[in-house]
Amino acid sequence: VQLQAFGGGLVRPGGSLRLSCVVAGLNVKDVKIGWFRHVPETEVEGVICVSKNGKRSDFVDSVKGRFSISRDNDENTIYLQMDSLKLEDTAEYYCATKQTRDPTSCELDLDEYDYWGMGTLVTVSS
Repeated sequence: VQLQAFGGGLVRPGGSLRLSCVVAGLNVKDVKIGWFRHVPETEVEGVICVSKNGKRSDFVDSVKGRFSISRDNDENTIYLQMDSLKLEDTAEYYCATKQTRDPTSCELDLDEYDYWGMGTLVTVSS
């Protein structure tokens, strides 16, 4: 299983970015999905997740109303749409998945995911 995340870059405060995570080796319709971020010298933070059936999601309060997660089953790709970006959103972003029988499982705990992509750096700066 391989996950490849891309789409990061430099954006001004208030701007938008969409991160993509292409998955190989399993079907995204069979997994729960999470996006995490990491700033050096801090702990990894769970940002947003969505369950396998898409009916349950969770997110850290700081991204409420600004970030959304989705998947394209045909492209086997996971997306993180980030709007109204803030300076504090600057981080390395990682996608993660896990096959699960529970259609409603969705956690922001990195220990709940088996497969991880390489990070993509998002820098929010004026």
